[in-house]
Amino acid sequence: MDAHSLDFLSRLLDAPGPSGFERVPARLWREEAESFAAVESDVAGNSVARLNPGGRPRVMLTGHLDEIGLMVVHIDDDGFVFFSPIGGWDSQVLVGQRVRLAGRGGPVDGVIGKKAIHLIKADERDKVTKITDLWIDIGAANRAEAAERVRVGDAGVIASAPLRLPNGRLVSRSIDNRIGSFVVLEALRRLSGPLPAACVMAVGTTQEEIAYSGGGARTSAFGLEPDAAVVVDVTHATDYPGVEKKEVGDFKLGSGPALARGSAVSPVVFDQLVAAAEAEKIPYTIEAAPRGTSTDADAIYTSRRGIATGLVSVPCRYMHSPNEMVALDDLDRVAALLAAWVRRLEPGTSFIPF
Repeated sequence: MDAHSLDFLSRLLDAPGPSGFERVPARLWREEAESFAAVESDVAGNSVARLNPGGRPRVMLTGHLDEIGLMVVHIDDDGFVFFSPIGGWDSQVLVGQRVRLAGRGGPVDGVIGKKAIHLIKADERDKVTKITDLWIDIGAANRAEAAERVRVGDAGVIASAPLRLPNGRLVSRSIDNRIGSFVVLEALRRLSGPLPAACVMAVGTTQEEIAYSGGGARTSAFGLEPDAAVVVDVTHATDYPGVEKKEVGDFKLGSGPALARGSAVSPVVFDQLVAAAEAEKIPYTIEAAPRGTSTDADAIYTSRRGIATGLVSVPCRYMHSPNEMVALDDLDRVAALLAAWVRRLEPGTSFIPF
């Protein structure tokens, strides 16, 4: 992965874009894609970059652009801002964090407050903090002053910038799953010359973290009509203390792509991905998905009359926290695998399993 791609990755991860408010990262993603592909967007906010539109089969590579975040629900008389989560937060990691809200006049910085430990009664100190126990302090003196800067429905994110650590580790918020949208665009870049036989569409989808009805993945899959799709997301790395591998599986940072196998994944696409990985000598692991995958794959697999869908995941530590961690080598390997898979497809490739 070259310096240009790493710089783009850093800017993409740092762009605030919680579910339903993906405008900033979507714009960055499309600007990058325009240098080598035809680009469009739709009313759901999905971003599409396309190569070889007349090719066959039609292939969709997708990663979601949104991240978990916060939304303003109330401002009290003293100017304190109360909020609800956008997506699934462990409320313990929110205490004391700095936040950045998308206010009416621009970004508004604040800090998540909680009663100081000295003021909490001894019998309450071991209780789990709830989001209703927290608030955002933006430095306002009263409600009127706060309301000049933020209003109910404004969204925000934790203010934590990307950080590089030794051994090729990358730390940031929004890795789940802006990293997937980055990887599919990197794969498309590798396919831009020479072109494959397939029509390839990289998609940055919206609203996955709140996608109870399928979010942007369902609408984009319906509109683009792919013959096959591969979703890139993150999966839980299990190489840190306290994780039970017998329940979750064995996935390490640096172990390469995790290929999902299960009822919501096409066995044809799974076998094709394995064959491509082995031909290119790309290390991989297999992840069991006995029910749904809790990713965009669930919405795409059942779209229209059914779309042959694979799921490739990047091992990630500390998911849904302000400091998620991945290995840069894994990003490069997933992009290489997707490009290799697409190049092996021919116009007559069948995705019917049996």
